[in-house]
Amino acid sequence: MNQELEIEFKNLLTQGEFEQLLNYFHISEQDFMLQENHYFDTPSFQLRDHGCALRIRQKNGSYILTLKQPADTGLLESHEPLTEEQACDLIKGGMIPSEAIYQIIKALHIDPCQLKYFGTLKTSRAEVPYERGILVLDHSTYLGKEDYELEYEVREFDEGQNNFFQLLKTLNIPIRSAENKVKRFYSAKFDR
Repeated sequence: MNQELEIEFKNLLTQGEFEQLLNYFHISEQDFMLQENHYFDTPSFQLRDHGCALRIRQKNGSYILTLKQPADTGLLESHEPLTEEQACDLIKGGMIPSEAIYQIIKALHIDPCQLKYFGTLKTSRAEVPYERGILVLDHSTYLGKEDYELEYEVREFDEGQNNFFQLLKTLNIPIRSAENKVKRFYSAKFDR
């Protein structure tokens, strides 16, 4: 297992703003990669109630189990690689492997045996370096919906926030709050 602190800023975009950013940063269709996020929680959403999210990210033939937990600044992400067989088994209702993430979930007083697969969000993603961080352009589809999002992943909060808001101002893109992908997915699934 490896862990990292995720500090990122997000802004929902219109399709036109998304295309404006593609032109501004000279991003072509070939720069995009497809990834799928498969989301899990207990039937009573105990992970969500702890501010956590659990997913398998499928990208380039690899499968990574990630648990996101609140941290003082940003989110603490714990990652474990899975085999394709383990990932498919978990999606079909099997058990999470008894490794570090399993133990973290147990430490939250959540029974890992209760985890259930809720669905998949697909994202076409392009990344470019920007001002000591990574700028991410995402076009996501899930449950008959689609959205466009700009993310800015950084190591330092204040500098990252200033750079992000300055970019939006430069391109005349309004600041829009953006829930994280798992929250948008669950809202679409259950708030119909």
